[in-house]
Amino acid sequence: MRIKKYIFILFLVFGPSLLAQESLPEVLTFREYLAYVKQFHPVARQAGLKLSVAEAQLLRARGGFDPKIEVDYGRKAFKNIEYYDILNSTFKIPTWYGIELKANFEQNQGVYLNPERTVPEDGLFSAGISMDVGQGMFINQRMASLRSAKIYRDQSLSDRDLMVNEVIYTAALAYFDWLRVYNEMIIYEGFLENSLERYRGITQNARIGEIPAIDTVEANISVQSRRLDLEQARVELIKERLDLSNFLWLANNTPVELQPNIVPETGILPYINDVLDLPPVIAPGVIPENHPRLKSLELGLRALEVNRRLMANKLLPEINLEYNFLTQEPDEFQSFYRENYKAGVRFAFPLFLRKERGDLKLANFKIQDAELDLRLNERQLENRILAAFQELESYNLQSQLAEEMVESYQLLLGAEERKMSFGESSLFLINTRENKLIEARLKQNEILNKFLYAKAGLFRSLGIVPGSN
Repeated sequence: MRIKKYIFILFLVFGPSLLAQESLPEVLTFREYLAYVKQFHPVARQAGLKLSVAEAQLLRARGGFDPKIEVDYGRKAFKNIEYYDILNSTFKIPTWYGIELKANFEQNQGVYLNPERTVPEDGLFSAGISMDVGQGMFINQRMASLRSAKIYRDQSLSDRDLMVNEVIYTAALAYFDWLRVYNEMIIYEGFLENSLERYRGITQNARIGEIPAIDTVEANISVQSRRLDLEQARVELIKERLDLSNFLWLANNTPVELQPNIVPETGILPYINDVLDLPPVIAPGVIPENHPRLKSLELGLRALEVNRRLMANKLLPEINLEYNFLTQEPDEFQSFYRENYKAGVRFAFPLFLRKERGDLKLANFKIQDAELDLRLNERQLENRILAAFQELESYNLQSQLAEEMVESYQLLLGAEERKMSFGESSLFLINTRENKLIEARLKQNEILNKFLYAKAGLFRSLGIVPGSN
C-alpha cells in the first residue's frame, strides 16, 4: 500500500516523463485528493497552528500563578562610613481567590539605617498571607486571563475545524469543476469521432455518385465545429487543472502541478456522502449539535462574560489585608508567636467610578452584540441547510429528467440515421438531431456539477471535517 502511494505521488508530480513509454491515464480519486488537501495544504496546516497558539497563551496565563522569588539588595558607603546595607528577599505563592502566601527574610545594618528597618543581627524571618477582601477576591486579572485562555483554547479547536472545512469545501468545488470540463471534453471527443466516421462515409458515397458532392461540405463543417468545441474544452480543462493544482501540496510545503495524464474520477456519486462524511440521515434545517461555528461564537460569548464579571468586580473597593508572623528561628515552629507580627491594611476607592462604569457598559454592549451575532448565525445556518436539501431534491429530479431527455434524443438520432441509410433523410436533419443530443448531454453534465456543488454546500453548512470523528 505504501509503495502504491509513492508511485502515485511520482505520477502526480512528474507525470509521463518518468517513464520511457507512454502510460495510461492515472485517476486521481476524490477521496485521495481530499486526503492530500487536508494533510498538506498550507491553510489546513495553518489551522493546526491555531491550537498551538492557544496552548501557548494558556501556558502564559498559568504563569500568573507561578511562585516568585524577589531579592532587593542595597548598600551605601561614603568616606569609610557604611550608611546602610539592606537585604530583603521574598518568596510569594499566588493562589486562586485573591490570596497570596509569602515568606520573607530581612537582614539590615548600617550607621544611618532607618529605625523601622532595624532587625536582629542574624536577620528576621517572616511568614504570612495577603488577601483581597474587596475587589479581586472572587475574580481578578490573573483569574480572568486564565479562564479566558482556557476558553480560547477550546474556541481554537472550533476555529481550526472551520478553517479545514472551508478549505476542503473550496477544494471540492475545484475538483467538481475539473470533472465537469473533463466530462465535456469526453462528450466532444465522442461526437467528433461520430462526425469523422460520418464524413468518411459521405465522402465515399459522393465519389461513387450515390449522393451529391455538396453533402461532403456540410459533413466537413460538422467535423470542424466538433473540433472547435473539443479544442475549447481542452483549453478550459487546462485552466481547471491549474486551479486544482493550487490545492495539491506535498510535505515540506512542496507545491504540485497536476500533469496532463492525471484525470478525475467520473463515478463519484455512489460514495460522495461517505467521502464528505455526510450523515446518512439529516433533518432539513436542523443544525447539528456542536456545530463548530456556533460553538466558536458561544465560547466567544463565554469569554466576554468573564470580562464582564471582571469589569463589574472593579466597582468594588480595593481592600487588601496582610498579616505576617515574625521570628528569628524559622526552623522552630513554636517560635511563631502572635505577639510578634507585622500586619497592615490597604484601602482604595475611586469616588465617581466613571472609568469602571464605562468599562462595564462597554462589556455589556459587547455581550449584546455577540448574542445577536449568535442568533443571526443560527438562523443563517438553518436556512442554508434547508436550502441545500431543497437544491438536492430538485437536482435529483432534474437529473432523472435530463437522463430521459438524453435517451429520447439518442433514439431520435438513431432513427434519423436509419432513415438516411434508406435515403429518406438528410445530413442536415442528422446534424440537427445530433446538436440537440449534444445540448442534452452537456445539460446533464451541468446538472451533475450543480448536484455536487449542492452536496459540498451541505457539507459546508453542517461544518463537517472529514475524518475528525
